[in-house]
Amino acid sequence: MHLLLVGISHKTATVELRERLDFQVRGVDHALRTLATRGSTREAVVLSTCNRAEVYVACDDVLATRTDLLNFLSEFNAVDRSVVAPHVYDAADLAAARHLYCVAAGLDSLVVGEPQVFGQVKDALTMAVAAQTAGPVLNRLFHASFVVGKRVRTETALGSGAVSISYAAVALARKIFGDLSGRSVVVVGAGEMGELTARHMKSQGVQHVTIVSRTMAHAARTAEQIGGAAAAPWEDLDGVLGASDIAITATGASAPILTKARVEAIMRPRRNRPLFIIDIAVPRDVEAAASEIEQVFLHNIDDLQATVRENLARRASEVARAEAIVAEEIDKFGVWLRSRGAIPTVVALRQHCEDLRRAELDRLDYKLAALPQARAVVDEITHLIIEKLLLTPTERLKSLGDAETVGAYAEALTRLFGLGESADERIESRSVPERIDGRVEPFTRSKPRGSR
Repeated sequence: MHLLLVGISHKTATVELRERLDFQVRGVDHALRTLATRGSTREAVVLSTCNRAEVYVACDDVLATRTDLLNFLSEFNAVDRSVVAPHVYDAADLAAARHLYCVAAGLDSLVVGEPQVFGQVKDALTMAVAAQTAGPVLNRLFHASFVVGKRVRTETALGSGAVSISYAAVALARKIFGDLSGRSVVVVGAGEMGELTARHMKSQGVQHVTIVSRTMAHAARTAEQIGGAAAAPWEDLDGVLGASDIAITATGASAPILTKARVEAIMRPRRNRPLFIIDIAVPRDVEAAASEIEQVFLHNIDDLQATVRENLARRASEVARAEAIVAEEIDKFGVWLRSRGAIPTVVALRQHCEDLRRAELDRLDYKLAALPQARAVVDEITHLIIEKLLLTPTERLKSLGDAETVGAYAEALTRLFGLGESADERIESRSVPERIDGRVEPFTRSKPRGSR
């Protein structure tokens, strides 16, 4: 059995195409059920995020399954195959495992080290288990990827520090206040940057987030998408600012919306309660002179970008350490995956020996009929002998270092023990056994005394 990955990501496809191939639209569970009916796969897991749509499967025929999965991506999402094909990548066996490990570790993300994808990988397996499409191979693969993700996060600094402007704004607020849960935050501007910042604030436990926009409907829609946020009209901006601890400004205005004089007016009724303003707009939303006001602490996007650059440089230095962890865990998974190639031979060899043991017990049954307890003892002893004889060759066969050697040993065992033959063929081959001296003598069964 082989592993196979087929998918697209931010590295190969535009956001428009990724949106069209988003499994979340029609449902990941529906995608898994559909895959299960196609017949080319034995196991399947679908990983769907904003930056990737990937299908991991266990299959027998890599080439045929790759073609079928490409057709599946096209048919399930109703996108022409010719549009999808140029943007699809694939990987098999250890290359597929290595890719998933890198995804779980945050090494393949748009922002290296981002933590959200680790949870998404876990969710992907959970959904596949619920749909009963994840079997022993993909279960082992995904759980191994969890180990990689956890090790990278605990043994390296790959995920430390903010590396996006919106998250850097939140990190700065947390540095200033510590626990943000009891703070009031206003986000001025309901565009993408404002929405991202508000989401990050909510993720840090902020209870009171208010969105203010020139268009009330836009502010309300953004607040609803975030969940748990409030919306306020533009004309209430001063009042909302006066009641807030932190203000994030991210509008598209061509001139400052908060002049020094306006901020002074907002600060008068606050009675020296500090106001932290983080201006992430370009052009700036807040006059630089506002920082001269007592108890006003103003930071702009240049301050945040310096922090982001430092953190990116720090993460880049950790990539090699993370990749070393991936390589170490791939070696472990490779040993397990190669050992699976020996399983059919091991099973066949054990069954062959058990068949012989049972046949000989049956042949001697007439001798043991008068001694039922003796038969039970002989049954147990012969079973233990078989187990002990097969233990070492079984372990060594499963621990061989490469698939080629496993194949050679498996073929040798198959030939030596006639594992591909039927029981009748094995009996036939034993009908004229050679003696040690090379002479041939007929095979005869022992007969009970007194028989003719």
